[in-house]
Amino acid sequence: MTPTLRLLPCIIFTVTSTAAIADNPVHHNGVNRVYEPYVQPLEREWEWRSYYQTDDDPSESDILRQRIGYGTSINERVFAELYLNAMKLPGGSLRLESYELESRIQLTEQGEYAADWGLLIELERERSESVSEVAAAVLVSRQWGNWVGTLNVGVEYEFGSDVDNEFETFMSAQWRLRYRESLEPGLEFYADEYTRGIGPVLTGLIRGEGNRKWHWETGVILPLNKTTPDVTYRVLLEFEF
Repeated sequence: MTPTLRLLPCIIFTVTSTAAIADNPVHHNGVNRVYEPYVQPLEREWEWRSYYQTDDDPSESDILRQRIGYGTSINERVFAELYLNAMKLPGGSLRLESYELESRIQLTEQGEYAADWGLLIELERERSESVSEVAAAVLVSRQWGNWVGTLNVGVEYEFGSDVDNEFETFMSAQWRLRYRESLEPGLEFYADEYTRGIGPVLTGLIRGEGNRKWHWETGVILPLNKTTPDVTYRVLLEFEF
């Protein structure tokens, strides 16, 4: 086992044992996606994500988030994507909330080691407030027969004149069965400053003509603590060409 693998349990414990509550949980979305550490050369894609949360607290219920992005591989190891993030609060309309630049870096060749490794770097800027976030996460994935386990562990720094500068840790994990390429059931877990959620997920890949592919994901995340929404529904659709 590599030194990094030995450190992973400590990192996971640190993330999941954080007890602080976010300054404004309504504007934070602990449920995101679980990233795999792979980059495909000459890949381009359009991506759409949607998140809808319900909660007993009216101020945190019926919140809808939409995310659309365009990405392209820079080379065989680096993939970059630009996102527009929008949010609809209860009683309001959908509005553009932030801009985000994301880069995924593949660190090892698939199958080169016991686990495959990557790095995710994100930079987000709020549209109407002086708030920025920069984050970095380690991506690791390993396959056991028809089962695949993927883990993302990272740290985020939030700064700006409209927010208290602070570091936050976060983690997401997925365990799925490679039943068939178009349908892979699994389980996901999310943890950050206030989120503790777990739930079932379905993913799949549908191939079209040439290099065209449709990747889809849908899941339902349920709370493990009092500060996570009662239910979060998530949907993702990627068109690769």
